[in-house]
Amino acid sequence: MANYDFIRQNEERDGVRFSWNVWPSSRLEATRMVVPLSALYTPLKERPDLPPIQYDPVLCSRSTCRAVLNPFCQVDYRAKLWNCNFCFQRNQFPNQYRGISEQQQPAELIPQFTTIEYTLTRAPSAPLIYLLVIDTCMEEEDLQALKESLQMSLSLLPPNALIGLITYGRMVQVHELGCEGCSKSYVFRGTKDLTAKQIQDMLGIGRVPAQAQRGNQQPQQQQQPPMNKFLQPVHKCDMNLTDLLGELQRDPWPVSAGKRPLRSTGVALSIAVGLLECTFPNTGARIMLFMGGPPTQGPGIVVGDELKTTIRSHHDIEKDNVKFMRKAIKHYDGLAKRAANFGHTIDIYACNLDQTGLHEMKNCCNFTGGHMVMGDSFNTSLFKQTFQRVFSKDVKGEFKMAFGGVLEVKTSREVKVSGAIGPCVSMDVKGPSVSDAEVGMGGTCQWKFCGLYPNSTVALFFEVVNQHNAPIPQGGRGCVQFVTQYQHSSGQRRVRVTTLARNWADASTQIQHIAAGFDQEAAAVLMARLAVFRASNEEGADVLRWLDRMLIRLCQKFGEYHKDNPESFRLAQEFSLYPQFMFHLRRSQFLQVFNNSPDETSFYRHMLMREDLTQSLVMIQPILYSYSFNGTEPVLLDSSSILPDRILLMDTFFQLLIYHGKTIASWYKQGYHEQAGHENFKQLLEAPEADGQEILQNRFPMPRYIVCEEGKSQARFLLSKVNPSQTHNNMYGWGQDGSAPVLTDDVSLQVFMDHLKKLAVSTSS
Repeated sequence: MANYDFIRQNEERDGVRFSWNVWPSSRLEATRMVVPLSALYTPLKERPDLPPIQYDPVLCSRSTCRAVLNPFCQVDYRAKLWNCNFCFQRNQFPNQYRGISEQQQPAELIPQFTTIEYTLTRAPSAPLIYLLVIDTCMEEEDLQALKESLQMSLSLLPPNALIGLITYGRMVQVHELGCEGCSKSYVFRGTKDLTAKQIQDMLGIGRVPAQAQRGNQQPQQQQQPPMNKFLQPVHKCDMNLTDLLGELQRDPWPVSAGKRPLRSTGVALSIAVGLLECTFPNTGARIMLFMGGPPTQGPGIVVGDELKTTIRSHHDIEKDNVKFMRKAIKHYDGLAKRAANFGHTIDIYACNLDQTGLHEMKNCCNFTGGHMVMGDSFNTSLFKQTFQRVFSKDVKGEFKMAFGGVLEVKTSREVKVSGAIGPCVSMDVKGPSVSDAEVGMGGTCQWKFCGLYPNSTVALFFEVVNQHNAPIPQGGRGCVQFVTQYQHSSGQRRVRVTTLARNWADASTQIQHIAAGFDQEAAAVLMARLAVFRASNEEGADVLRWLDRMLIRLCQKFGEYHKDNPESFRLAQEFSLYPQFMFHLRRSQFLQVFNNSPDETSFYRHMLMREDLTQSLVMIQPILYSYSFNGTEPVLLDSSSILPDRILLMDTFFQLLIYHGKTIASWYKQGYHEQAGHENFKQLLEAPEADGQEILQNRFPMPRYIVCEEGKSQARFLLSKVNPSQTHNNMYGWGQDGSAPVLTDDVSLQVFMDHLKKLAVSTSS
């Protein structure tokens, strides 16, 4: 357990979890470890004890290195020199450090500050920009609810933030916010795509006034970028915009029977991207798209306007029966890349009972770090509370969102970075720490995160490049440094630097040290990200076979067993939960698309690719709590936990489910909780609700809240997640302890483990 405490302390301090905390010292041994050397990194992990440093970081003077001064550097206090621990360059301290000594150290040399944050004083601060893009082809009550949510959000924005409004249906309207008295808008056809240059010319924006060009250039640096009538400070147009939103009408074009309304989502989004591109490049900006149905005309069309033609399903995609999908994906991917290049974030809020095209549009959020929210209607508390949380603030009253982040990874010579998987795009920057082997988004040491939040987490994969015949000196350590530059919501530029070191071990003689440093939770989430990344390009069955192969190889490498004797198979404590995580991952909605639409699959995968370790584990293997008169306890995610006299609370991240056993449900129907003398029963009913509310407080997006009982239709959500240890196939054990069977042909964890042991110990596999 000491090892686990070390792992948790590192996560609390640095926001990092490595799959291996002792590193194999050669490339050959690293490949034999099966689970790659990799890390989950949360750049903006909330740290109340971080010292606010108001000066720029000290960098290594070697042009190919430029690593930041950190506690692992060797310092000569008398000569005022420091040795870079990445390239071993000797560097002179700048003048302001001349007073340092072993007793008076700057914060960046103190061992407990392996993570430190600098505020760049010279960088100009910039306003935040919000561009609302609203679909007007939705039902009247939906549109009304959305307008109210947006009017509420205006009061949450900082007064100097800039805001803009685009509405669309059959046509696209870009609204002027600078004019008083009458509302003006520029109307574009929804069938024709426009380049950024055409948008700039038509709207007359992006041109610097002549007098500003002639004036002294120095003050020009300090000015805000040129204002325009489409993006105005909130304090100037607050009243005007509130009225404008209040007057918004449904799209006036008639919709014939049997037809869908014509929605030009592709063009509206293209105009929004072009508008920001030519006015505020490389400034923190969000495009917030609210859509109540799929795009049905123009570039980016997902489905035709005939209601009798249904929107594509997973089955259609497999059979290649998709008329619009490839062109739509190409259109939205192009917009996503343009937005990411200029540092702009795209959020999509899609609320409709049917699909809305998230499958085609997913990379708009995935590449730019935007929010993806999927719901049934804008008129539900699920959407309203989720949208309010977008603007949640920290203890200092500042938004928890950051913009325009760039993460750079620096490594010591024996290790290189292979790639990243997360809500980012590659910046294609080569450097000495870039590996030739690519995993995820590789071939670079820098990635751009247009939107960053305290829970945004990236998976980084490394390759040990040290050769087998060139041993690392005993006691050597490998170092990795993460440097994240970003625009804070206050407008300041900040740099968060995390530097880590791990011991090398020779796998041929010290395999037990390497095994003891295995982090099975981090490994499960990292393998899940790899599997989902592969699933976007490969057949689902191939991904499952790959996962199985990796699990068997890991068990063969680290299990203790006698050849061809499954009964003798044992896994050490550090590996004991890993097969269970893989069992639940194989059954999860991330890899099993049956019963989910392509939009739902895209949404689930989007969330797994950005959340931190704890939340990702909840998604892979939901948490189950049991409430009975004997107290509250966490129980196995197993059908044997479903008993008649228990209440269960299951958290799957996407759903929060309270399940009443048969006896509890019948007591509830008889109203015992309202009678005197049954206060205990009333408290038992209230306990899971109180715990559920606590989880609901901090979760984004808001999970679906379900209360159900045994035998009712919504109990299927619980039955689909538990390990089916009792099914209709093993009838002899059925119901002896009162637990509920699961009607499924899926194998149980026990069968899965028996099969795994057989394959792991087999001499032929």
